[in-house]
Order: sequence, then C-alpha cells, then structure tokens
Amino acid sequence: MESPLLFSEKLRAELGSPRNARRLTSSPRSRVWQAELSGTPVVVKQLIEGPEAADRYAREATALRLASRVEPPVVPTLLGTDPVERMLVLEYVEHRPPADDWVVDYAEALARLHAANTPATTTAKATTTATTAATTVLPQWSGPTHEDVESFLGLARTLGCSVSSGVRTALADLVDRLARPPGRPALLHGDPCPGNDLHTSSAGGGIRFIDFEQAALGDGLMELAYLRIGFPTCWCVTAPAEPLLDAAEAAYRTSWRHATGTEAGGNLTDACAGWLIRGDALVQRTYRGATDHLAKIPHEDWQWGTATARQRLVHRLGVIGGMATNGSELEELGRLARTLRESMLTHWPTLQPVPSQRP
Repeated sequence: MESPLLFSEKLRAELGSPRNARRLTSSPRSRVWQAELSGTPVVVKQLIEGPEAADRYAREATALRLASRVEPPVVPTLLGTDPVERMLVLEYVEHRPPADDWVVDYAEALARLHAANTPATTTAKATTTATTAATTVLPQWSGPTHEDVESFLGLARTLGCSVSSGVRTALADLVDRLARPPGRPALLHGDPCPGNDLHTSSAGGGIRFIDFEQAALGDGLMELAYLRIGFPTCWCVTAPAEPLLDAAEAAYRTSWRHATGTEAGGNLTDACAGWLIRGDALVQRTYRGATDHLAKIPHEDWQWGTATARQRLVHRLGVIGGMATNGSELEELGRLARTLRESMLTHWPTLQPVPSQRP
C-alpha cells in the first residue's frame, strides 16, 4: 500500500500543509514525495526506520546545510527538517536530459560541492555552527583495507598471475596513503552517481546533487575518480571517452582553484587504484561488508545495473593499467593490472566493454 505523506506538527507550523502529494521512486531506505506548499512544488524525503536511519538522516541534513553556502548552488534549498520523523523538505528542481558532455559540468559542480568545507567558503558565507556540525556528524571517508589487498592479490593468483613482493608492498603503501586524512577535508557526497545529479537549465552552473545519506569528509579526488574508474558505487557504470575525461578532470581542478584559491591535492591514480581493489565496489550497498566478492569472480559473474561484476573489474584493470606506468609509485600494480586483465579476457572472451553513455 502506498504510504501517505504525513507532515508533523513541527513542519506544518513552519511550512504549512502540503497538497497534491504523490510518491516518487526512491531507494528502499527512504520514501519520497512531490507535493505543493502554498502552490510551490517541493520534494519531501523521509528516511525509513531501520539500521542507521538516524545516522543517514543526520548526515544528509548536515551535508545539505554545509553545501547550501555554495554559489551558484549545487544542492536544492533545504526548506525544513524534522529530526524526530527523519523528514527533509527540499526545493523541487526540474531535471532535464544531460548533454552529451555532461561529465564536464558534473565535475565542475562536484569540485564546488567538495569546496563547501574549505576555509575560503566558510569565511564567505557559513556559520561556525554549520562547520562544527560537519566535523561532528560527518564521518571521515574510509578507504580500502589491507584485507582488500589480500583479496585482490588472491584473485590474481587464482587466475594464474604472478604476484611479486613489490606489488604487495606498493598496495600496502597505497592503503596507508589513502588512510591519511587531508589537511582540510572536502565535503564528499558519498554516492555521486548518475541519478543523484539533477541537470537544470539554470545559468551559472545547472547541476544540483541530491541523496546525501552517505556524505563524509575526505579527499575530493576519491569522487573525481568516479568518472575514470566507472562509478564504482553505482548501478549505472559509465565510461566516457578519453577526451571528455580529460576535459572533466581539468574542469574539476579549475573549479576547485577558483573556489578555494589552492590546487587540488591528492593523487588521482591512487584514488582510482583504491577503488580497483575494493571488492565491495562490485555489489549493491545491501551486500557490502560481509563477503569477499573478489574471491567469487573466478566462479561467478553477476549483473548489477548496466554491467556485470567481471565487466566492471576488467574496465577498472584497464584504467589502472593505463595510469600506473613507468615511474609511478604504482608501476608494479599497473603491470599486474594489465596481466590480470588479459587473463580475465582469456578466461571470458565474450566480456563486453562497459557502456560509454549514461542510461
């Protein structure tokens, strides 16, 4: 049965009574409606009771408040909240079909979103309360672990690849590098997938990000890496053409520089390699954290959205094989990635490339 939109007394006192409410498609973790308040369209989101529901609500509300300081805007306006009911009332933003080169505008907006937690933005528009709330509520982004390294190397050995001590050392060092928090962490969306970006016709930057339940603080390049590595936490894998990737990454760095007055730190090759070795980046969120998914690859393939697990992994191996070349700290990983990719394509020659266009 469809759940009706029930506004609390708190929200009714602040915003009035909603009219013409209708349910929208959402994840199993939330209920979402479009409605009207005094004739103005709004979106109402309620986090459903369940594991970590209060935490997901707090992360989303905090991230939206933090991001609201960015101009031009990168999130819908947060109109009202009710922590007891875990309900958010947001400006309605009309989504338009993205342009063919959508990744460029996406990367530019992503940089401005990430910069919401930087000193330049804070002094311009934010309050001390919002900044304190961000550091209190939003967790530090967590990267791959040494267990991920062992799983990845175990897969390589199972598929007949030689694993040197050098590549093991390189991966251990990678895990340690990614675990170090940046000097001033960026505001990370947590799941910046196609579908969580609304493309509008607004002048001066038309993308608004939504669904911040997984928001965190960390290195922004971990999310810029989504474009090149194939949207690792998303159902819709997309692999844009190389010229578009180059343009998007340049747009991100330029946008970050304009927003903060500094150069974007971090290492994009490290970021992409971090996503490569995470077996949990091959499955939906529901299935993460309990199974060694890389160990299943030799025996099983499974569909998730627009690609299978093996397709995703072959794509990521190709990315790292091309990025981690001579002179790189990850040169030996690059060599192993190329060998492992060849082995997978030999074992499963019918594997197709991941889609180049977003669905």
